[in-house]
Amino acid sequence: MAPGVSHDREDETTEAKALWFQSLTLQDRLELFEEITELALELNPGLANGSDAETPSQRLRVLTLPRR
Repeated sequence: MAPGVSHDREDETTEAKALWFQSLTLQDRLELFEEITELALELNPGLANGSDAETPSQRLRVLTLPRR
């Protein structure tokens, strides 16, 4: 396959995205995080007011598979 630019979302695998993100410097990663955060807050300003998380009203049971 010849290198080139593709605009098809099917060509964007999760692995390719992870490799691209890992290739960024720490500074670039933080800048990208900041830009995404600013976009999220611009679209939904209420995100900064707290969380909607609630404690469960009942007990939780954690299930694990038996070891073989």
